[in-house]
Amino acid sequence: MTSSPAMRERYLADSIATASPAKLLVMLFDRLVLDLSRGEQALLAGNRPEARGNLLHAQDIVMELHTSLDVNVWEGAADLARLYAFVTTELINANVQGDAVKVRECLDLIEPLRDTWREAALANSTAG
Repeated sequence: MTSSPAMRERYLADSIATASPAKLLVMLFDRLVLDLSRGEQALLAGNRPEARGNLLHAQDIVMELHTSLDVNVWEGAADLARLYAFVTTELINANVQGDAVKVRECLDLIEPLRDTWREAALANSTAG
């Protein structure tokens, strides 16, 4: 059975509306990794317009993560804020320069972070 684009959009909207904060964070990181991977592949293929779109979306996600981070809640938050600022700068440079290596370096920083948040969310959901 195939679903229509409207049905997929509705499912996605419902998934987001009912997700816990931890699950939303994991969803953001999953999409960030996807955008970075797609951006890297597009740059390697010489498709700058596609890379630009993916990298701009990745920048938007990193900015959202950065602005929603409360640096007063835990000791490591300031370091995480600096990491987000660094990744944002690198993504801007990668986009301007068409540099797939910079995108890969960002991906190498983000993937372990995403995996850590996923593990924390899973631990939190099984503890409750």
